[in-house]
Amino acid sequence: MNKKKDLAIENLIQNIKSVLPKTEGFISLHEPLFNGNENKYVKECIDTGWVSSVGKYVDLFEEKLAEYTGVKKAVAVVNGTAALHISLLLAGVKADDEVIVPAVTFIATANAVCYCNAIPHFADSEEQTLGLDPRKLDYYLAGIAELRNGVCYNVQTNRRIAAVVPMHTFGHPVDLDKLIEICGKYHLILIEDAAESIGSFYKGKHTGNFGLVTAVSFNGNKTITTGGGGAILTNDEELATRAKYLTTQAKIPHKWEFRHDMIGYNYRMPNINAAIGCAQLEQISIFVEKKRQLASKYKQVFENVEGVDFFCEPDFARSNYWLNAILLKDQFMDFRDDVLTALNDRNIMARPVWNLLYTMPMYEKCPRMDCCTAETIAKKLINIPSSVVLAK
Repeated sequence: MNKKKDLAIENLIQNIKSVLPKTEGFISLHEPLFNGNENKYVKECIDTGWVSSVGKYVDLFEEKLAEYTGVKKAVAVVNGTAALHISLLLAGVKADDEVIVPAVTFIATANAVCYCNAIPHFADSEEQTLGLDPRKLDYYLAGIAELRNGVCYNVQTNRRIAAVVPMHTFGHPVDLDKLIEICGKYHLILIEDAAESIGSFYKGKHTGNFGLVTAVSFNGNKTITTGGGGAILTNDEELATRAKYLTTQAKIPHKWEFRHDMIGYNYRMPNINAAIGCAQLEQISIFVEKKRQLASKYKQVFENVEGVDFFCEPDFARSNYWLNAILLKDQFMDFRDDVLTALNDRNIMARPVWNLLYTMPMYEKCPRMDCCTAETIAKKLINIPSSVVLAK
């Protein structure tokens, strides 16, 4: 059995290597590409002194981001977690509310809920999208949710269920139409965690257009980056105004006085980061196309590899393929860590999906539905190199 396993792993590695550039150096999972006006725009910030949270590039980045995604307003912030936090506040999430989040997501999704003194309520995923399973959620809510005067309550905890926060896993959109239907049925607010899905489209419309508000990340490992950074997207102009106000320490404009009328947050994106973002946005269509080309090559080489499936975008989506993923079939799931070890030993960075959030000590006692599919995904998914530069 060990010989068969070793041969299978070697075959998998050789197929991955056939897609990658021939190099003896380390191949990272996802690295940024600065191939445009980044130096020019950053130098202008430094030369003029406009490097902090005020400057023309912040306004320009927000304008161009809204234009690209098709939303009415974008508000740039320091990172995707800050965007999630403010999105939850804008949606009216309060202390002791429950917020439904997928068990398979980066920990920031749940942490941001806790910043509001609310409680994450973990939901299962589906293999078609790797994101929150709307049909299973509908069935689950039918058993534990109750509408009282138009407000959804968890009958088991007697707490309000305020919102649902689906995350577009590795850039692949979830089944948004079905989720919108469920949110309407149970009077829940939809907040999109689009941290990974800049450049991804659901039925022809960019992610971020479906929730009341949306959080995006521009961390250094994302499809486009501002170094550290994020944004709040919304089609509600009043909410956008409030978002900018909250993220600017709730400061009332005045020529010299520091007037504040509520608790705000120091979350605004610096101009120097926005300058990088403007240059990156100028190249985003090229980046996404190259990433899709890379995914297509992976799909082709894995079509005949025993024991492995390459994860492809759902039929209703056009994904950015932020991180490419392979799924080990049942007979090879026990070899996941062997595959990860072998790849990383060959200087090919690979990683598993995040640890399921309800397995973390601070979230062990949070409410959750049966998450058997999430547990299966965690056992068999491996992310493989996905950088734009690999598609040359």
